[in-house]
Amino acid sequence: MHPDASHADAAIARGAAPTAVDSPCADDEIPPRLRIEAVCKRFGASTVLDGIDLAVGAGELVCLLGPSGCGKTTLLRIICGLERPDAGRIWLNGQDITAWPPARRRFGMVFQSYALFPNLTALGNVAYGLGGMDRRFRERRARDMLELVGLAAHASKYPAQLSGGQQQRVALARALAPQPSLLLLDEPLSALDAQVRSLLRDEIRAIQRRLRVSAIMVTHDQEEALAIADRVVLMHRGRIEQQDTPRGLYLRPATPFAARFVGRVNLLRGMRLSDGTLRIGQVALVAPGDAAPPGPVRIAVRPSHLRLLPPGEDSARHALAAWVIDEAFHGPWTSLRLRVPALGEGATLEVELATPAHGALPWRPGSPCRVELPPAALRVIADHDGDDACATI
Repeated sequence: MHPDASHADAAIARGAAPTAVDSPCADDEIPPRLRIEAVCKRFGASTVLDGIDLAVGAGELVCLLGPSGCGKTTLLRIICGLERPDAGRIWLNGQDITAWPPARRRFGMVFQSYALFPNLTALGNVAYGLGGMDRRFRERRARDMLELVGLAAHASKYPAQLSGGQQQRVALARALAPQPSLLLLDEPLSALDAQVRSLLRDEIRAIQRRLRVSAIMVTHDQEEALAIADRVVLMHRGRIEQQDTPRGLYLRPATPFAARFVGRVNLLRGMRLSDGTLRIGQVALVAPGDAAPPGPVRIAVRPSHLRLLPPGEDSARHALAAWVIDEAFHGPWTSLRLRVPALGEGATLEVELATPAHGALPWRPGSPCRVELPPAALRVIADHDGDDACATI
């Protein structure tokens, strides 16, 4: 958290926070804060959203994740009222708000471009959204919000005098000042450098949890979504491909696209036989208990879940002969690409290994090795999407 943000709890105690709501709802008896039903949107002949159903619980932070053009920003614009759906309904606290204009919805919005007024100070920008209130209350509330985001000492500065991260904190304070019923964030961190982006991501999450405001964040950054969300909604071609907790989405992808898009993965073709055997090239394994039904399958395994046996060790039951064909250093870890003949002609696996303190691994390009393929690390997915890309992604 930003050093000045240590005063956030004091700001909340003085009334800066919205009225507390229930924590993220895992109980079906708690109604969702926002519900989206069968929403469709077309632009000309192009279908951008195709039957979207989604619920956001009280105090929950949901990330809409997906590649460019998947429909996530259009969905956010429909939620905030900037676009009208061609079909479907939007419900807020049980009330149909589909036809409501943005101002009536009282949602807080944080944009990628900050959208601050250059002729207003940080304090003036935050107070701007509090029109109609007593001037002294507006100033006190705006100062409390700046204190919440760690910018109390910068209240009199103009946007041009603030860094990108500071400007985005002002935008966040402005969005939260009117006590919104829902906070919407559209790629709020993509314009920042990596270090500031990581810091501000943690701050946004901490503030959202402290205020317990329901939030929806759009991002194309997988790491960002996994780190910040209570639930990740992965979108693809205008539909929801899969939604789950960050851990569930990463460890249990339901489709080849989900496996490839969320983190790095080795994705191979195989066949699940009726007796439960999983065959990959010349290798036969016992399929995991939650494997796809018999037939063609994709086998996903994360590079970090594979293990190279140290020289001289050959006790692993599922170890395969391999050769190192490439090496890439990433700082905390090193990735090795292996050729594994037993998995099929031209088959390769990528393995991620923690970089040792002395910096040297016992394998180099051209080195023979043995790689362990633990059945518990395999995710078996029915092969229905017709995509021929079955390499390490």
